[in-house]
Amino acid sequence: MENKKNTFQLIAKTLFGLEEILAEELTGIGALDVEILKRAVKFRGDNELMYKANYLCRTALRILKPIAGFEVNNEDDLYRNVRKTEWWKYMDVNDTLAIDGVVSNSVFTHSKYVALKTKDAIVDSFRDKFDKRPSVNIANPTLRINTHIYKNQCTVSLDSSGDSLHKRGYRTITDKAPINEVLAAGMILLSGWQKDCNFVDPMCGSGTILIEAVLFANNIPAGYYRKGFGFEKWKDFDADLWNNIKKESLTEQTEFEYKIIGSDSSHKAIGIAKQNKRFARLHKDIEICYNSIENQIPPEGKGILITNPPYGERLKSDDLIQLYKTIGDVLKKKYNGYTAWIISSDLEALKFVGLKPSKKIILFNGPLECRFAKYEIYEGSRKQSAVSSR
Repeated sequence: MENKKNTFQLIAKTLFGLEEILAEELTGIGALDVEILKRAVKFRGDNELMYKANYLCRTALRILKPIAGFEVNNEDDLYRNVRKTEWWKYMDVNDTLAIDGVVSNSVFTHSKYVALKTKDAIVDSFRDKFDKRPSVNIANPTLRINTHIYKNQCTVSLDSSGDSLHKRGYRTITDKAPINEVLAAGMILLSGWQKDCNFVDPMCGSGTILIEAVLFANNIPAGYYRKGFGFEKWKDFDADLWNNIKKESLTEQTEFEYKIIGSDSSHKAIGIAKQNKRFARLHKDIEICYNSIENQIPPEGKGILITNPPYGERLKSDDLIQLYKTIGDVLKKKYNGYTAWIISSDLEALKFVGLKPSKKIILFNGPLECRFAKYEIYEGSRKQSAVSSR
């Protein structure tokens, strides 16, 4: 995309802390006028760029295409402005729709009410013009619409993604408290892993971090396993363009030369992880075994470890502290030459790792505010931990 001809504004939604990573991803596929917002990135692109953003970007949750913006001070302002939009340009009267409402610091306090008023305005505009109205389908609409109100500014957008992009399509089943796929991918990208060493998750749960590592390492698109995207139902959908994008992505996939290894002390979790990797046809790319972190032996030499250990409600306080002490001891004894990254919402428990983190990044795992902590393991780490604990 060499110029701004035929481009339009787009907004990519993401998780807190992943905005800069997403901006880099978008820039890498040709996005123009990239601007970082809170939990979002604004940019310009054409249909090709919009399709690619949905298919390729690992840290995007949704790609929205704004079609109207106006000031709202009451429900009449919202209804009137939504109703005057020529919705028949985007959908037919026999199509279905779903509305997502989002409100922040606004006179509107209920997102569901905003969604309801938006729906009323749209169906009334169709009834006036065609004497017939489209119906609502929450689960699988022809057109998903996003109404976002911040203070007194309303933006109405078409949701080109459909289902949230974290729903990759490779997880057939999950264990307790599974990590969001977008968060897992964001952690991998934030770590700065250059695909030049082994990758280990010794508490892998249902295997999400491992699978995201394989997708990244082999340059497999984030949306490779999805059954569909919202833009495929749009009136202006270009099937040839979409097929070319998918074909081109196949030629860009690479072979990873190192190992990606996972283990867990839960037989149930390991069973789920193995099932997910088989479904994703990645059984040759990931080694998964039942083992505790104490007994797992990592490959020698340089490597990266990224893991999501239990925290929050998943363990009692005393057990949690002992677990984090064990993690620290294992890192010092067995992971010389590795860079370890641990995400946890329990800041007190993290202290018991006994190593001084070289970096801490604030992320959210669902509603839980977490720290994504980096530990560089090398000869002398034990001495360093003793100094840092004084």
